[in-house]
Amino acid sequence: MLDTDPALRWQVERDLAGAPPEVWEATRARVATEGMGARLLARQDHDGTWAGGAYFPAEPSTVEGQPWTATTWSLNALREWGLDPAALAGTAEKLGSCGWEYDDLPYWDGEVDACINAWTVANGLWLGRDMDALAAWFAEYQLPDGGWNCDWVDGATRSSVHSTLNSLHGLLAHERLTGGTSGTRAARRSGEEYLLSRRLLYRLSTGDRLPLERDPAELAYPLRWRLDVLRGTEYFRRAAELDGAAPDPRLAEAVAVLRAARRPDGWWVQGRRDPGEMWFEVDVPQGEPSPWLTLYGTRILAWWDAAA
Repeated sequence: MLDTDPALRWQVERDLAGAPPEVWEATRARVATEGMGARLLARQDHDGTWAGGAYFPAEPSTVEGQPWTATTWSLNALREWGLDPAALAGTAEKLGSCGWEYDDLPYWDGEVDACINAWTVANGLWLGRDMDALAAWFAEYQLPDGGWNCDWVDGATRSSVHSTLNSLHGLLAHERLTGGTSGTRAARRSGEEYLLSRRLLYRLSTGDRLPLERDPAELAYPLRWRLDVLRGTEYFRRAAELDGAAPDPRLAEAVAVLRAARRPDGWWVQGRRDPGEMWFEVDVPQGEPSPWLTLYGTRILAWWDAAA
């Protein structure tokens, strides 16, 4: 996996190969000038957006599914690829003039969707914005069962595992960079308990498997919005790293499912991706061994096994 794009390679060097900082930091710096990072940067418009829109492109896509080309998804990718935010100097200020498709609300103020607000918190912090107000939104709009649901505005009263996982990623990013507040830290703990009490995969009431649209054992990169065993355990790996905590034993079955999906040669295979227009391909086609999934999966199992 060392013969890959700098966005992937620096993480392999740091987390799997044990390379010294001067090696992986040099590779990480290349994300802005080579490969996928440079290609996506080149797609940015003069007003700071991608595809002229906040969450959806300004022009309707002709490809079936959710378009993945607009500003939020492009920032998500660049952040997860480890781009130095200095390469986006001025973007945070420009996006202050961008409005959400929902009621044209100001970009950095967020909107009503928990998942969108979580990504906005993470992206704003990465670009140097003060995102305390939007982080506090999660404590205010947390549902009684401890999680979140992006459909709360339409009357949903039960949390969604997908919305809860995405919300937690945003709160974790806020806490990692700012320390959080008592309210946001408590919200994160409650959200984590919502997922852990369900062992990521099960109904709390009956113990039956959650009736998800897609089998959580089917993995695909790019990582989008769904909870699966990789995205779920990856969140808790990051949270444990921040908290200095051991893995929660309630993740054991999800980790076992992730482990079972690994081929004998150590690779994970690309599953069905969510359809929709992309700027360009960032991983292998369905059915082929995926370097990205293998990075994430190997890193998660190493974390879990080290605590055994």
